[in-house]
Amino acid sequence: MAILHRRGVRGYVTLNTLIFPAELERVEQIVRRVAAAGVDAAIVQDLGLARLIRSITPDLEIHASTQMSITSSAGIRMAEDLGCSRVILARELSLREIAKVTEQSRLPVEVFVHGALCVAYSGQCLTSEALGGRSANRGECAQACRMEYEVIRDGERVDLGDVSYLLSPQDLAAYDLIPELVALGVSSVKIEGRLKSPEYVANITKNYRRSIDAAVSGRPDPISDRDIYEMEMSFSRGFSHGFLDGNNHKRLVRGDYAKKRGVFLGRVVEVVGDRLRVELASPVKPGDGVVLDADSRTGAPEQGGRVYVVDRPGKGRRPGTTVTATGPEGLSAGPALLGFGRHDLNLGRVVPGQRLWKTDDPELSKRLKKTFEGPSKRRVDLDLRVRAIAGEALVIEGTTITGYHARVESVAPLEPAITRATDEVAVRKQLDRLGGSIYQLRSLEVILEGEPMIPLSLLNELRRSLVDRLDEAAATAPERSIAEVSVLPSLRASLQSLAAEEAPSIPTEEPNVLALCRTIEQVEAAQSSGVSTLYLDFHDIKRYAEAVRIARRGAASPEVWIATTRIEKPGEANLFRYLAKQGADGLLVRNAGGIAFCAHQQIPFVADFSLNAANDLTVEWLKARGAARVTASYDLSADQLFDLLRATPSAWLEIVIHQQIPMFHMEHCVFCAVLSPGTNKTNCGRPCDHHEVSLRDRVGKEHPLTADIGCRNTLFNAVPQTAAEFLPALIRKGLRHLRVEFLNDGPEAVEHVLSLYRDAIDGRRDARLLWKALKATNHYGVTRGQLAVL
Repeated sequence: MAILHRRGVRGYVTLNTLIFPAELERVEQIVRRVAAAGVDAAIVQDLGLARLIRSITPDLEIHASTQMSITSSAGIRMAEDLGCSRVILARELSLREIAKVTEQSRLPVEVFVHGALCVAYSGQCLTSEALGGRSANRGECAQACRMEYEVIRDGERVDLGDVSYLLSPQDLAAYDLIPELVALGVSSVKIEGRLKSPEYVANITKNYRRSIDAAVSGRPDPISDRDIYEMEMSFSRGFSHGFLDGNNHKRLVRGDYAKKRGVFLGRVVEVVGDRLRVELASPVKPGDGVVLDADSRTGAPEQGGRVYVVDRPGKGRRPGTTVTATGPEGLSAGPALLGFGRHDLNLGRVVPGQRLWKTDDPELSKRLKKTFEGPSKRRVDLDLRVRAIAGEALVIEGTTITGYHARVESVAPLEPAITRATDEVAVRKQLDRLGGSIYQLRSLEVILEGEPMIPLSLLNELRRSLVDRLDEAAATAPERSIAEVSVLPSLRASLQSLAAEEAPSIPTEEPNVLALCRTIEQVEAAQSSGVSTLYLDFHDIKRYAEAVRIARRGAASPEVWIATTRIEKPGEANLFRYLAKQGADGLLVRNAGGIAFCAHQQIPFVADFSLNAANDLTVEWLKARGAARVTASYDLSADQLFDLLRATPSAWLEIVIHQQIPMFHMEHCVFCAVLSPGTNKTNCGRPCDHHEVSLRDRVGKEHPLTADIGCRNTLFNAVPQTAAEFLPALIRKGLRHLRVEFLNDGPEAVEHVLSLYRDAIDGRRDARLLWKALKATNHYGVTRGQLAVL
């Protein structure tokens, strides 16, 4: 922070990870250190952590991370309620949607403008967790979106040619949209830099700084073709506007590669001896690194190496003859013969037509490195005021453009000049000698009275002293009001007090099996099985009223709750009103907009997993907003789940004990991208209505793909997981709401699975062995998943 603040740079700390109950004490100490160090803001995902920070200190800014999945003005109001002073919007919003959000919001908003794009909503991706126990909500993303997948439509593989990286978006690059973002009132822009090099940071930030400065001053776009080339060379999977132009599912994901590609050089024409003949589309020179795309049609592999020789083919001569070697800049267009290191490429496996990419430019990297190596070149403007009066001490005051102030004065008074008094020119000359510091003189005000004589050595001494004091002022952490004792016990005492108030009104219940159904047939089967509660989560929302009527048949009808979508964008709030009119008992809420709607309309609701309740502080906050129950986060392991039960009244919680994990939740529609001639929901023909689709991964697992009413896709894990072996312990801890979720299961499977869980809960079956019986009844097979005892 001292280094940053001296140079006029704000410093934020990313605390945007979910916090488990046992970690709250430690994270409180981290927050205290962060606040005391002078950090300007903490970037936060976890709702409970936001509460904790605000209880520790009112003086540390909180920025709502993009992992809060904020996509509407309701989400911004939620962040404001939590004490946030800025919101980093989800990357899936278009310029038009950003405009609507900023018009209705009081908080400043921040927007991602450059770098890698997640295909899933940040904060809603459970893929790494489901497949490998590495949670993206804990900073451990394994990038399963960059893997190859096959499309299985109605049981048959779809031939997509070279397209296999179905979930790997091109990189975001919005340098040319900066004027529009400025006009929309966006307060700050963010460049993604995960695992990127210093050269990348230097290059990309330089260009966006220039774009912002030009936009603010009304000057034309300063980014040239050369600048774009250099940004692509720093890192690129291909540039796009992401979702900023709106949804174009054909453009977002190319599908033919997922790694860094840099700049397209051209296509191979032929192999000529030990050289490749290439028709160039971009410049290449000796020393550049290149890679050849794999060609699935011919079996040619991806391979690459370093270019050693660049020549023109000889005009009118036999192939392989060269005429003129290139200069230091290489060649930029036309035919070229490229030579490589002896073992770099297997030329026998190169085929005509293969695409060649330039992935490394050593000259560019060397030049970029010079921009940040050595002493900092960033300078801070300094305004000086000098008071030099004969018979009084010399006083120099300095104020930096960043707001820091210092004052120095001489020990002895100034003597009147005997021959020649010091003038303003001499004062400026000495005080402008700031080259050894980080400051540069912007303005100087000099008051001279009584014709004083000012020794040059005194001016130099005071200048150095002033610089030291300014450095010290900038490096000193601001005074902040920080709670003297731990705030966590009082927060938890408040939770227990609220729980005690509610306890007399909560009836003692037997453990209940709740079923989430996605088809009418599943509803009929679950209703006949005698479940206490039914959740409805349909692709076709027009069938909700019918499903509610079916669920209510008979004397002992279950409670019925309708699930909202996981995301609510501007203009989609009417969906809540529609769902509320379908005759259900309440809503299963999955986003901030749903919470706000239910609270305003006094509609009962259950907070679902997507709200990421991973600790007791988050659970209490959701309960205080009116949630009847809160579904525990899927990021919790068995031990962490029991920690949550120890810290939270069991009546407040609901646990999903059987499901296929919803891995990717995406604005990107794979149905539209690969099974439709259209580009978005206005012209796609809705193949999701007519086909069952799954994506087959590299180990042969087929993961079901669905679309919701907003045309957002969810890719579910092929393998269901069960917490059956923990049922006895969960019930002993007082947990009474145990949810079983179905995806594409038939009615017989629904009845059988529910009967197995009912038997286990009632003690007629050994719950620890239930997963084996479930495996025998499910065509995907069942694993105990993240809640397994290993």
